[in-house]
Amino acid sequence: QAQLVESGGGLVQPGGSLRLSCAASGLTFSRYDMSWYRQGPGKERELVAAITSVGGRTNYADSVKGRFIISRDNAKNTVYLQMNSLKPEDTAVYSCNAVYVEARALIYWGKGTLVTVSS
Repeated sequence: QAQLVESGGGLVQPGGSLRLSCAASGLTFSRYDMSWYRQGPGKERELVAAITSVGGRTNYADSVKGRFIISRDNAKNTVYLQMNSLKPEDTAVYSCNAVYVEARALIYWGKGTLVTVSS
């Protein structure tokens, strides 16, 4: 049974940093493109950042470019999201997503971790 478990969320002041982790189990992690999504209060879910399974190519939402960094460690079956210069509008539940590169209909989601940016 494939599972994605996020961690690292919490309360942080504006301008602060957090690093989120998403640990995968029950799947061949290196064969999955990984992404972070977020859903803020009263907002639709949006793609924050993505990283490919091979080559580690990355893509970011315009709203986080230059502040967030996505990375992965295939040896640890983990994807990370380093979030810097956090703003109140970054407040959201952050979830990770895994898409199998050979069958893109095979998708897994984590349950999410809450990030609150507030003074």
